[in-house]
Amino acid sequence: MNVLDSSIANVSIPAIAGNLGVSPGQGTWVITSFGVANAISVPLTGWLTQRFGAVRLFTMSVLLFVLTSWLCGFASSLEMLVFFRVLQGLVAGPMIPLSQTLLLASYPRALAGTALALWGVTTLVAPVVGPLLGGWITDNISWPWIFYINVPVGLLAGVLTWGIYRKRETPIRKLPIDTVGLSLLVLWVGALQLMLDKGKELDWFASGEIVTMAVVAVVAFAVFLVWELTEKHPVVDLKLFKGRNFTFGALALSVAYALFFGNVVLLPLWLQQWMGYTATSAGMALAPVGVFAILLTPLVGKKVGQWDPRRMATGAFIVFSTVLWMRSQFTVQTDFIHILIPTLLQGAAMAFFFIPLTTLTLAGVSPDRIPAAAGLSNFVRITAGAMGTSIATTLWESRAAMHHAHLTEGLVQGQGVFAQTQDGLVASGLTQMQALAQINRLIDQQAFTRAANDIFLGSAGLFLLLIGLIWLT
Repeated sequence: MNVLDSSIANVSIPAIAGNLGVSPGQGTWVITSFGVANAISVPLTGWLTQRFGAVRLFTMSVLLFVLTSWLCGFASSLEMLVFFRVLQGLVAGPMIPLSQTLLLASYPRALAGTALALWGVTTLVAPVVGPLLGGWITDNISWPWIFYINVPVGLLAGVLTWGIYRKRETPIRKLPIDTVGLSLLVLWVGALQLMLDKGKELDWFASGEIVTMAVVAVVAFAVFLVWELTEKHPVVDLKLFKGRNFTFGALALSVAYALFFGNVVLLPLWLQQWMGYTATSAGMALAPVGVFAILLTPLVGKKVGQWDPRRMATGAFIVFSTVLWMRSQFTVQTDFIHILIPTLLQGAAMAFFFIPLTTLTLAGVSPDRIPAAAGLSNFVRITAGAMGTSIATTLWESRAAMHHAHLTEGLVQGQGVFAQTQDGLVASGLTQMQALAQINRLIDQQAFTRAANDIFLGSAGLFLLLIGLIWLT
């Protein structure tokens, strides 16, 4: 339900943006606001677990998630929707790390890999079902229902969890809350994300507002680091980064997730804005990613204790790189089948990506620090994912502007192909202005397609470079 909510809105952005009267660019705030709020609350999991107990906290988190999902569906403006998405992200924070913690506590160590594999299946199925379900609901009912479907599922999950786990509550102890650390965390993550999201609207560092946000983010981050390393009860246990496995594992996982998530958001936007796909057909183009992911994940769970997880992750990154290289060859003539093939292959990479890297990251962490370690690694990953979305959409628009300029350089009014095309369009019944608008639309379609290709190709190269990080663990 949680992972579904970060991906279900992807294909619905154009519909939500149109319905609320904002641009699709502003509509991506629906995704990033949830991601940032979620990232801020994830590292608090360790502290909250000790304060309230894992079972009570998990159940509360699920039930509050239901309430905020319901409120998201009622939003009548973008500001309201983003506000409720922030609340939804905040209450969703402890769900992912605690689901891992409760699972690992329910199985003997020998079965930990299998348990994590089953857990991994759910996190892999959601990005698949998300676009399909989101697309179908948006086209056939209306977008608020992508949030309303959480209500029955969440209530059932809350009741089941309490029924199974209520007698297995973890010990509680009252620890002081690190308010300074928490305030600094909210400040630097919020400023950084606002800077990335507003940058393209305000022309980056030409705007005083963006410069201010950048300074706030850098200063708050520096003070946050010093404070957390010297605080007796830190809100985020940065000492976990002393472990080589944790540092490089979390770093590789986060950068890879940022690349993966940025491209997952970009593809449906391109398909819907420039290739004429509906939300449902864009969802269909993204759905096959789950086929291999679901088939291979149980195998990965079984073998993660026998095979070297570094080799498994290396294989995953090579496949990701190949998939993105294939996507970088897309043109405006590319048919549905050719868009589907890389997506199908990507599922195999996803199966060999999450579990080995999570295993590497948590290897060597003592059991009492697992909730804090799971929380911190998820925080870094989710923050990176939100940044990946902002960076990918920003780069896409700036590269498209550049390609548009290049494509129009050789066109002269009243001459050559330009004149022929314009005359042909006027002859078919369009006015001069409509003919020019149609030509501009065609150039834009090419420019945005080339810009998407640039990002796919750049991401493919970065995946290959990331392989080096894995071998430092």
